[in-house]
Amino acid sequence: MTVARPEESGAAPESIEELFSSLESPLLAYALRLLGDRESAQDIVQESFMRLHAQFSDVREPRRWLYRTAHNLAINHLRQSSRVIPLEPIPADPSEDSPTFSHQPQSDPDSLPDAQIIRLEGIGLVHLSLATLDPRSREVVRLKFEEDLSYKEIAERTGLGTGHVGYLLHHALKALGSELARTGLVP
Repeated sequence: MTVARPEESGAAPESIEELFSSLESPLLAYALRLLGDRESAQDIVQESFMRLHAQFSDVREPRRWLYRTAHNLAINHLRQSSRVIPLEPIPADPSEDSPTFSHQPQSDPDSLPDAQIIRLEGIGLVHLSLATLDPRSREVVRLKFEEDLSYKEIAERTGLGTGHVGYLLHHALKALGSELARTGLVP
């Protein structure tokens, strides 16, 4: 038995509210299966709905579009998280407001000195690239990668909207990637 979509049957298309109400839980379950992490899955679902909202009038099949968007965001999240090498935080200087990242990573006693030097050099370049960001973007990046906070938690801590947090992170990471590519650290 096939069920005609509202658009196909001549009925009014579903609103974003109706889509959210009917798809939030199944989409969250789908993202959770892909990611294995509830907070990340919630971030992905929220980002998917925010993107749909931004272009709702142009999307012909919003249900299919939401699943495809959630899938793509989850895959991108997995790719990015597999490339992230955590920097070890060091205690903040009492005169500073926020902690900084350590230039002294945990070293692998089995790695060759050349590999250790390359890793330290890379970490130094990341630090220099981070310094090129504006303070707000730097703080959002720090909260995401040092404290491993979700977009929602970052928004609560900074007073920004979750969409703005996502926007800042996206552009900050893009700027960092460009800077690191310029220095030759990443292709």
